[in-house]
Amino acid sequence: MSFRTKGGPDSTDLKILHELQRHARISLNELGRRVGLSSPSVTERVRKLEEAGIIQGYHAEIDRSKLGLPVVAFIQLRCAPDICLFKSGCAEQFPEVIEMYKTAGSHCALLKVAVESFAHLEGLNERLGDYGQQVTTIVTSCVLDHRSIDQLKTDADATAPTNTKWLRQVQ
Repeated sequence: MSFRTKGGPDSTDLKILHELQRHARISLNELGRRVGLSSPSVTERVRKLEEAGIIQGYHAEIDRSKLGLPVVAFIQLRCAPDICLFKSGCAEQFPEVIEMYKTAGSHCALLKVAVESFAHLEGLNERLGDYGQQVTTIVTSCVLDHRSIDQLKTDADATAPTNTKWLRQVQ
């Protein structure tokens, strides 16, 4: 049974989630102040959201380029019939892969990778080539990153977004 079917998150829970997505390191005192609750009350609500699996963790946002990994790419992989990356490969073989998804459609996997250089990307593509055909798309810039899930807004815009609405928001 999901949190929502038990009555679901109320508007205060949604405010808590909104704040935590924007500022994961916020103190519980400050979080309570922002959502209008005492520290013990907000602590209890956060605990319940964690127990329900709605909050699954707290993360640091890393600038990969400052770690020497400025090139980001997406690789669509169509596994060969007798060898599948999901079944015969392992994460340790491909430390460049920072996200990996099983997909439906013409490809079976979508990988997000971060590498040092185009030469590094080429080497990674050669290693992944053992698993099947691939299409690589190099990211030139990110215009929207880590968008928070915000269910407080129920009246979604009926028009398509303009460029300014999609620009990455710096916090």
